[in-house]
Amino acid sequence: MSKMTDRVDNQHIVKLAREQYEQQKRSTLPTVIVPLASAGNVYSKNHILRNGTVEMRYMTAYDEDILTNTSYIKNGVVFEKLLESIITTNVAISDISAADKFGLIIHARILAYGYEYPIRVTNPKTNKQIEQVFDLRKLQFKPFTLIPDDLGEFEYQVNESYKLKFRIPADDAPDDTISEFLKNVITEINGNRNPAEIEQFIRYEFLSMDAKKFRTYLAENRPGLQLDIEFEGEDGDTFKAGFPIGPQLFWF
Repeated sequence: MSKMTDRVDNQHIVKLAREQYEQQKRSTLPTVIVPLASAGNVYSKNHILRNGTVEMRYMTAYDEDILTNTSYIKNGVVFEKLLESIITTNVAISDISAADKFGLIIHARILAYGYEYPIRVTNPKTNKQIEQVFDLRKLQFKPFTLIPDDLGEFEYQVNESYKLKFRIPADDAPDDTISEFLKNVITEINGNRNPAEIEQFIRYEFLSMDAKKFRTYLAENRPGLQLDIEFEGEDGDTFKAGFPIGPQLFWF
């Protein structure tokens, strides 16, 4: 029994030593300070990201293995795994808002391969596909003017009877129902932070018309990247198209 315990302990020691070695080697790579789309305003006052920046190192060939991992791609976690590897700020990736993650991915792509990105878009006027080289530096953050409290939360007046507080969700969960989404973002109703009371409000008092107005307000005021990009057509005319963000972003 002791031999088995010794073997497990030795494996643990070897694993720790390997992790420390890898961390030491990675710490020698150059890093940059990257601004967040939210400017840090979606985090609490004492959160490490409240200053609005993240430190990120340059990618290596080893990091490219993450981008080609079929399991990560299939499960939609390839970008999370990449950021987990290259962000040197001591923060959990799950704590970073989805809006900020998109901006960090763009910065990672620029650091890895430069700002030129071959892209194919469809001109809605001619229905023809156009190949262009897009300058990733032209991607801009949306204006974010909401003022947070010390918890990184924001106020919203539902009507004369109700005022709520909400947070910007860390991640989008497309499979959530509307009520589940609301439970995830609403943190307070008229000063009450009891989750059971918030659920009761959503279930029995939050009228659908008011709930829709709130969701629209949240969508219009969320931080993030401006992904409607203006492109030049075949005849010099311009049109707007959505900028795709997926694993292909890192490959030519």
